[in-house]
Amino acid sequence: MLLDQQMMSKEEIPDVGQRVRTLREQQGLSLRALARRSGLSLNAISLIERGTNSPTVSSLHLLANALNVPITEFFQDGIEHAVIFLRPEERLQTTAKGISLESLGSGLRNQQVEPFWVTVEPGAGNVDQPITHAGEEFVLCLQGEVDYQIGEQVYALQRGYSLLFKARLPHGFSNNGNELAKLLMVFHTAEGGHLARRLHLGNVWADGDD
Repeated sequence: MLLDQQMMSKEEIPDVGQRVRTLREQQGLSLRALARRSGLSLNAISLIERGTNSPTVSSLHLLANALNVPITEFFQDGIEHAVIFLRPEERLQTTAKGISLESLGSGLRNQQVEPFWVTVEPGAGNVDQPITHAGEEFVLCLQGEVDYQIGEQVYALQRGYSLLFKARLPHGFSNNGNELAKLLMVFHTAEGGHLARRLHLGNVWADGDD
């Protein structure tokens, strides 16, 4: 085994909420200031930081944009690695509104790609709130069926079907079938590793704003 290979054990998996708090405090931001920057409510951010609520993909993108960090910062243990090795049970994940997002690897120096395992329950999706972000996006359907809308065009993804597109185009997805859908989703940008800035799910924190 290479001496520089780093493995994240189950005990080392970081807590997303704690990472949000750490990054906020490192930048000297109050909860209210971060709320103003991100568009999320103060209460929503507080619940995320305390681990009371799991952040959605949209929340993570909004927070990453507000903190000027790549979304992978929330899935890191604070240590830069040369190699990331994860077993399925070690993946850090967040689940909300019928969509689960699991990080497939983060923590490389100047990391340029963000790979995720995405599970979409029947009826779940964000196609009613199309979004855009920097860079490019790759999607591979591993199971089930998902309708992926890019601009005005809808692409019916089945097992083995894939999409690669400029993420500046408005896009969203939905599972209109009766079967659980699973996707490999990869975000990439050439802008110094600051990847996929905007939401990928509808904002569940719309209610209860302070």
